[in-house]
Amino acid sequence: MPKKKSKAYSQAGVDIDLGNQMKQTLPELLKSTRRQEVLGQVGGFGGLFALNTRKYDKPTLVSSVDGVGTKLKVAFQTNTHDTIGQDLVNHCVNDIAVLGAEPLFFLDYLGAGELKPHVFEDIIRGFAIACAENGCSLIGGETAQMPGFYQKGEYDVSGTIVGVVEKKKILTGDKIKPGDRIIGLESNGLHTNGYSLARKIFFETLKWTPKKKVADFGHTLGEELLRVHRSYWPVLKSVLKKFNPKGKPLALKGMAHITGGGLIDNLPRVLPSTCNAWIRPNSWPLQAVFEIIEDAGKVDPAEMHEVFNMGVGMTLVVAEEQCASILRSLKSRGVESWEIGEIVEGSGIVQLEGINA
Repeated sequence: MPKKKSKAYSQAGVDIDLGNQMKQTLPELLKSTRRQEVLGQVGGFGGLFALNTRKYDKPTLVSSVDGVGTKLKVAFQTNTHDTIGQDLVNHCVNDIAVLGAEPLFFLDYLGAGELKPHVFEDIIRGFAIACAENGCSLIGGETAQMPGFYQKGEYDVSGTIVGVVEKKKILTGDKIKPGDRIIGLESNGLHTNGYSLARKIFFETLKWTPKKKVADFGHTLGEELLRVHRSYWPVLKSVLKKFNPKGKPLALKGMAHITGGGLIDNLPRVLPSTCNAWIRPNSWPLQAVFEIIEDAGKVDPAEMHEVFNMGVGMTLVVAEEQCASILRSLKSRGVESWEIGEIVEGSGIVQLEGINA
């Protein structure tokens, strides 16, 4: 006679059977992300990845971990969860791309008070879409049911990415010098930073709802706030291959992913201590979402540039003589970009023309 299962754990809020049932959909969802270096199947105690070291002289692994922040609150409000997974993967990919690293594999963590099958599948589908677009394998993760820890209908996600770069090709910014130019790549709205302030202004100050249609956006407020954090790796790998060939001086000398801290805090992470970045904020068009936040919230322009990306999601520091060619290459690959400033002598800070300079 089969032993009757205990209901004590389910009565405490953890449904093991439901968790196992949802995970049965994973193999199909993750099929598109599988690279040939992946060994075994998802679901083991650890993910296996056999790095092809023959492709490199001195392969260097690069890793990063991140979350999505309070952008999740907008997903909860709108019951829209398929973009969150893409946000997380793309954010992590960009963080290692600035070093010139190719993304290899990604692992996720999802914690919730109660698992909802459609929410789980939407999030994982988002991971799979972004991993496939970036040529990165989703090789494992952790899903935790923690009743009483999260508010009803809420969850948290984080992700870890591992990539590889040839040691001699690591972009550290050490070759940056006065006269180099700064290129800004267009962001897809707020990406995943500044949402605590943005939500306060839109939902409390303006008292707008996610369903409000905003003419300046061409869609609803909720759709604007959930625009997917853009991945720049598909275009950057082409630019690196073309402009930083082996044995030639670097044309692309450094990159900065413009996330929390904006241009003011992120560009200095790649600047030599003897150089400043001189930025001209009027050299690129300001997206409507940032104009509304600044005006409605009466936010100081300097603070705006330290909280938000202001329409520039990635910056490249390039040799002056190659700037025009790199801009043409970026635009030919569908990425709107502009020359937004230059490197000058200084002490490793960002100066915004007309704002903090």
